[in-house]
Amino acid sequence: MNMIAAVDGNWAIGCKGKLLVSIPNDQKMFREMTTGKVIVYGRKTLMTFPQGQPLPGRTNFVLSANPSFSVKGAEVVNSEEALLSALKAYDDGEVFIVGGESVYRMMLPYCDTVHVTKIDHIYEADAYFPNLDELPEWEITADSDELTYFDIPYTFLRYERKTKGADHDFLL
Repeated sequence: MNMIAAVDGNWAIGCKGKLLVSIPNDQKMFREMTTGKVIVYGRKTLMTFPQGQPLPGRTNFVLSANPSFSVKGAEVVNSEEALLSALKAYDDGEVFIVGGESVYRMMLPYCDTVHVTKIDHIYEADAYFPNLDELPEWEITADSDELTYFDIPYTFLRYERKTKGADHDFLL
């Protein structure tokens, strides 16, 4: 599975239920990588999407602890086990975990690749992505030249798990 996130210099991803910054090139890359794929996210992340609706052109899974929560255009699952079971129907490489913090932390053990937009700035934040630079099983396998949006420098990075497949017995 894949993850995709934009993080600041402290691996922050959000503040008060909103993204830290919107960079058009990052949004374009997100669209290109996830369109036609399966995306997985939590209910709070859904509320940050346009009109609080699932993203079009993708198979949407929303993780919510509330068993009565439902949303048109997405499959709602209520537990990690239910999500993993539902994802067995899809190719591992077609699945993207897209947020937020609790979903990223829960699903990181099942992922082999993480696409990170690393923003060279520190924002006020209350939600964080796991710092992959501090986790020895992850390594950067691709990076872009530094790009700039107004005065905000950022790079696109790809992290890959050094021992692929180690935690993926659920897919067998």
